[in-house]
Amino acid sequence: MTMYCGIDLHSNNNVICVIDDADHRVCEKKCSNELHEVIAVLSQFKFELKAVAIESTFNWYWLVDGLMAEGFQVELVNTAKVVQYEGLKNTNDRYDAYHLAHLMRLGILPTGYIYPKPYRGLRDLVRKRMQLVQDRTSQIIRFGSMIQMHTGHSLASHHIKTKKFILPVIGDTNVQLALQCHLNLIQSLTLQIKAIERSVLTQLAPHDSFELLKSVPGIGDILGQAILLETGEVDRFQGPGNFASYCRCVESKRTSNGKKKGENNRKNGNKYLAWAFIEAANFAIRLSPKAKAFYQRKQSKTNVIVARKALAHKLSRACYWIMKREVPFDESLIFHKF
Repeated sequence: MTMYCGIDLHSNNNVICVIDDADHRVCEKKCSNELHEVIAVLSQFKFELKAVAIESTFNWYWLVDGLMAEGFQVELVNTAKVVQYEGLKNTNDRYDAYHLAHLMRLGILPTGYIYPKPYRGLRDLVRKRMQLVQDRTSQIIRFGSMIQMHTGHSLASHHIKTKKFILPVIGDTNVQLALQCHLNLIQSLTLQIKAIERSVLTQLAPHDSFELLKSVPGIGDILGQAILLETGEVDRFQGPGNFASYCRCVESKRTSNGKKKGENNRKNGNKYLAWAFIEAANFAIRLSPKAKAFYQRKQSKTNVIVARKALAHKLSRACYWIMKREVPFDESLIFHKF
């Protein structure tokens, strides 16, 4: 008899529900977030279970990796696409776990991509760099605002980030201490960012696809790292259109009989890839005459935002084939009319 399992995962506990082919609850148990407890419950059904459905919450790594290491088939649930019957009056963790198992039994469980564990830490390190850059930018803005508030003069951000920058004497000791705190944070964050960049570059340097991605005008080390690591296994995408959609480089709309009837969720996809290709488009406009010509033609018909998004869409499709076929960028293939 085939059985199906759903796990409703929370920050400090999880609820396990195992059902059979007739939707009867065979096992239902609440456990703390300890791997050995979950395995102890599921071990008795290991050979009958089709798979274990786990919600894609912020803390799924330990549970998915642990169960897969023990030989369980795991499906990571795309929680944003799980639809429940709207007429339900009362739901709880027990029902949510049962519902995941029920959807699996029906063959309509929406699942997501389980990023390979060996590269997951490296991908998350690149994300950490982005977070630190945002934190540093916030500190630079506050630092510059304080200087402008007390002197009336602005200060370029690239001067503040340099090691040779000397803190000017402004205001009383309290103002000086506040400025020094900002500067210390900026310099400390810069050191951490540089350390991450060196580590990631060392690990990706031998990767052929990484070097090939950098053949695209506008894509350097940072954007190449983000695109390669956020994409993961490029074969999971059916074609360049699917990849461009995952990168949020396509329009989100619903049409019927040639008329627009609304919009779908514009946040579907990977926000890091969306950022990477918009940044690549910004640089490509400066570096590639053909990319600039394409952008200007689009801009003349629409607006700056749409034109830049269209160029990002072109670059995302090109990067798909670069990673798929492991060939360098050929702008004549995507800008053949310009």
